[in-house]
Amino acid sequence: MRPSILDPLFAPTTTLGGVGPKLGKVLDRFLGDETRPARVVDLMFQLPTGAIDRRPSPTIADAPIGDVATFAARVTEHRPAPAGKAKAPYRVLVEDETGDVTLVFFHADVRHLQQSLPIGAFRIISGKLELWEGMRQMAHPERILDPKLADTLPAFEPVYPLTEGIGARVMMRIVQAAAERCPDVPEWQDAGFLAKAGFPGFREAVEALHHPADRQAAEGDTVARRRIGYDELLASQIALALVRRQQKKIAGRATSGDGGIRFRIQSALPFELTEGQRKAIADIHADMAKPERMLRLLQGDVGSGKTVVALMAMAAAAEAGRQSVLMAPTEILARQHAERLAPLAEQAGLKLALLTGREKGAGRRQVLEGLASGAIDIAVGTHALFQEGVAFHDLALAVVDEQHRFGVHQRLMLGAKGEAVDVLVMTATPIPRTLALTWFGDMDVSILSEKPAGRKPIVTRAISSERYDEVVGAIGRAVESGAQAYWVCPLVQESDTLDVAAAQERYVALREVFGDKVGLLHGQMPGRDKDAAMAAFVEGRTRILVSTTVIEVGVDVPNASVMVIEHAERFGLAQLHQLRGRIGRGSAASTCLLLYKGPLGPIAEARLTIMRETDDGFRIAEEDLRLRGEGEVLGTKQSGSPDWRIARPETDGDLLAAARDDARLLIERDPQLETQRGQAIRVLLYLFERDVAIRLLRAG
Repeated sequence: MRPSILDPLFAPTTTLGGVGPKLGKVLDRFLGDETRPARVVDLMFQLPTGAIDRRPSPTIADAPIGDVATFAARVTEHRPAPAGKAKAPYRVLVEDETGDVTLVFFHADVRHLQQSLPIGAFRIISGKLELWEGMRQMAHPERILDPKLADTLPAFEPVYPLTEGIGARVMMRIVQAAAERCPDVPEWQDAGFLAKAGFPGFREAVEALHHPADRQAAEGDTVARRRIGYDELLASQIALALVRRQQKKIAGRATSGDGGIRFRIQSALPFELTEGQRKAIADIHADMAKPERMLRLLQGDVGSGKTVVALMAMAAAAEAGRQSVLMAPTEILARQHAERLAPLAEQAGLKLALLTGREKGAGRRQVLEGLASGAIDIAVGTHALFQEGVAFHDLALAVVDEQHRFGVHQRLMLGAKGEAVDVLVMTATPIPRTLALTWFGDMDVSILSEKPAGRKPIVTRAISSERYDEVVGAIGRAVESGAQAYWVCPLVQESDTLDVAAAQERYVALREVFGDKVGLLHGQMPGRDKDAAMAAFVEGRTRILVSTTVIEVGVDVPNASVMVIEHAERFGLAQLHQLRGRIGRGSAASTCLLLYKGPLGPIAEARLTIMRETDDGFRIAEEDLRLRGEGEVLGTKQSGSPDWRIARPETDGDLLAAARDDARLLIERDPQLETQRGQAIRVLLYLFERDVAIRLLRAG
């Protein structure tokens, strides 16, 4: 049950004075969703985006022209529209000892103006002051006040996001009415932390956010915003800690072997493991040997050797007589994993099988039987692995590649395929530390920061699309010298709305130059055609592969050393980095050409500059976060990723780390949230709608 102290905040917006059914419907569309109407709390968490400076000028002469001005003046004259000119405005002259201003009203309500601006009266007037033919004038003043009401005009008036059907003044009135509903909640923060951070109480912070002391307070990073941002982060981290504790309580099974299979695999590798790989392997084996379930994220930049780490983990499961699965987001990647791992697995005496949606008939039946009987040690596949009808003899470990393409829900489904399955998730999209804590706060993290020995740096250049012919010539010379090239386009077919080179069109154009050396690969092709196109490129029968971003993840052709990304300005930084990572995998020096169509906007230009400057995926991810904000950093909006209302992961990294530590300590000391602070934390979880965690407590 939600604590009753929060009931005023979770009431519909129509319970606020002045919000009738019509305005309520507009707010529902703006702030509600299909499951619920807009509530008072949704308005309370609508932060101002700026503020209007309504501080009064001492005189009319001092009032700023071309900006919002506020001044006191006496009404001296009303000038109605001349006879026969009905569309002409109604004018009112106001003045002080330093000058005058003409107030201009179109379609005027004359009676109302005569009442609100009687001749001889003093008024406080606020609005945009402009010069017209050398005279000061103000069209439709925003505020006209009797001097007795001067205190009701805020020095800085907050500006809120608007939606069609609600004006700025109405929005300010109803948001501030919502903020006034904020109850005196019990303090859920640690007293020592509050004092050290200098944070106000929750209600005081809400009040400060909606009544900014200056323009900076409305736009900038104030202590009030950070206080409530920290509350939101803490609610999220406590919820994750409770989920994690619940999963750990589902007793795991210790999985440890004698190391024999791992030794055989390591001996068969044509290279030395990096220090990062050794540490990650040790961490994973330590987790697997514990009686709790493993939940670990393996982060590594493009080509840092995550797959070998995963294979060593799967080998440990096989040593204990148990099975593993490796799940990839696309069929191409699943097949490639299977092809790459099969020889190593075979040398170590492991049986590996592939299972995607395309395996049919007797072959599929054979794989399913092998999984059910335990004859197959490792299954590699797509989401087809967790469909009904796929049963394992004894599944110990699930490895999920490219985690951000799977939701948390699917991860749990896969874990349910066996008894207390350990889960290792891998991503080649390096995630800034702030976001790793945000999205994967329920996981331990291993990072592979070095590249394996022998990887050559990639030269990256940005080239205007006007130099297309030069690029084609350069590709021709590279192919002549034995290299292979990718040519990536953003869309499959020409779009009517975007001037984008389509893959099919580019394929036709390049075939006219290079004939059957050119292949085509895109996501809309049937699976078999995709495989055939990829096989022809891997075997070198085609030398240039025109493709959409379907090659972004995982495709590995060591001989490919040239990458052209057409309309590079349309891609996000993380995606450009992923695409570039498809080359530089062999011994040849590699080149990535970013073909752009000018003029470039500032963000596109910044992206291309960063790509030229660095190939460090972690730095690129940080820059991506800075340029884009938090919304889509992982490429795909992951189900289960938080939508922050107040917190800003790009600037609140220090708060996120503190929230994570506090949450961990709190759950260790008060796992059922029964202490005085624990009870207050329950209010926090309901306020930020992380109350699913409370249901976990009740479920035991």
